[in-house]
Amino acid sequence: MKLFIILGAINAFLAVGLGAFGAHGLEGKVEPKYLEIWKTAVQYQMFHAIGLIIIGFLMGQFPGSSALNWSGWLMFIGIILFSGSLFVLAVTAISKLGAITPIGGLAFLIAWVLIIIAAVKNM
Repeated sequence: MKLFIILGAINAFLAVGLGAFGAHGLEGKVEPKYLEIWKTAVQYQMFHAIGLIIIGFLMGQFPGSSALNWSGWLMFIGIILFSGSLFVLAVTAISKLGAITPIGGLAFLIAWVLIIIAAVKNM
């Protein structure tokens, strides 16, 4: 429970910092399409940071839920793979990194489905 709240807060903090860096540090240094990719990475990182915090609170309500535990880890892995690959793509323009991004997106999708499963089982 506490771990996912901490991971969520750390990722929210990083999303704010990386968003500011993209807006102020990358503007004019990378092509506009890569700046948009950076913004997408920041948005998804923040959405899923909040998701991690929600999972942490839900785990307090439903301790021992393996669906919520898996959901938290998949959401965290999704942030690393999805947003991380987009951050690197935005600053390096290495298009092959785009192959990693959908794996992170799939982790996000499964994480949200697991929250639905946990809700159905526990509510």
